[in-house]
Amino acid sequence: MKEQEKIRFGIIGAGNIGKVHVKTISQLPDEAETVAITDVHLPLAEERATENGIATVYRTAEELLADPNIQVAVIGVPNKYHAPLAIQALEAGKHVILEKPMAIDLEAAKAIVRAQRKAGRFVMIPHQMRWEAAAQRLKQTVESGELGRIYYAKTGLFRRKGIPGWGTWFTRKELAGGGPLIDIGVHMLDLALYLMGDPKPASVFGSTFAEFGPHRRGIGKWGTHDWGGSFDVEDLAGAMIKMEDGTALSLEVSWAVNGNVEQNGPFVHLMGTDGGASLRGKEGKLFAERSGEIVDTQLDIPEGAGNPREAMYRHFIECLRNGTEPISNVTTGFTNNLILDAIYRSSRTGNEIKLDWHIDD
Repeated sequence: MKEQEKIRFGIIGAGNIGKVHVKTISQLPDEAETVAITDVHLPLAEERATENGIATVYRTAEELLADPNIQVAVIGVPNKYHAPLAIQALEAGKHVILEKPMAIDLEAAKAIVRAQRKAGRFVMIPHQMRWEAAAQRLKQTVESGELGRIYYAKTGLFRRKGIPGWGTWFTRKELAGGGPLIDIGVHMLDLALYLMGDPKPASVFGSTFAEFGPHRRGIGKWGTHDWGGSFDVEDLAGAMIKMEDGTALSLEVSWAVNGNVEQNGPFVHLMGTDGGASLRGKEGKLFAERSGEIVDTQLDIPEGAGNPREAMYRHFIECLRNGTEPISNVTTGFTNNLILDAIYRSSRTGNEIKLDWHIDD
């Protein structure tokens, strides 16, 4: 792609997350533009187009993907449809930004990896938490060697009363694949592995629980609830992930829980041989021992850090122009899906699950 060429995006899914993508692209007027949009509920796509000056509204995803003017398809739809649409987009020669989780289950994730390899196009999973200023600064600190070897980490996100869209696709396994584990847990899993230096997971032991949702308790404010719908996913999950190099990661997430919710925000704790670190939301702290004394310092985060989603899009655009893989690509997406699948299987069977990295049929 030419250095000064605007990257042309087509949006599949005009709901809340699609709206976020359209807004982010609009913040990069010299680098990108949304040229088309579609949604199964056509009036919503038309509304988004009118609001944002999007030139073309397509009736179907197939019509949008057939448009040769579109270089990148942005897919923001229920999890069940991630793989079918991503594969269609890749087969149509498009690069893809595919909302998390990459796929509803492990088999669908494998199909996306195979399609990406065949198409030779880029797929980025937009894990915007990697692009928060604190996360970027901590990544630099880890890579500098200041913390030594990261041998253990703990991450999670507890919501005290935050079940989204009760009765909608969020709480239906056939459409979402799971509850908070696959919804918000995937963000924390991805961020923690990234900060740890992407160690290769080897085995998983986990448990999931549904103590609030089935009784219509713990209901949050996100989305529109459908009381005629159903809830057949978990509302809390916990797991221990062991790596091939002997390091380990603890993951805990909930949509609803009676307990201390770590300030109701995301957290990552890194334990290293020479120092440790903690991220809580957009702030960080470093821990060390010097001359026998405990030393705690605030993570030095540059002032005026920009929007993490804008930084993420700039990274993707740079990857397209330079022909380099985005940092949250199909490999990281597959890794996340592999772990999520193992946590669910471990909870069902009560056993530790050894991870199988085989992808090809």
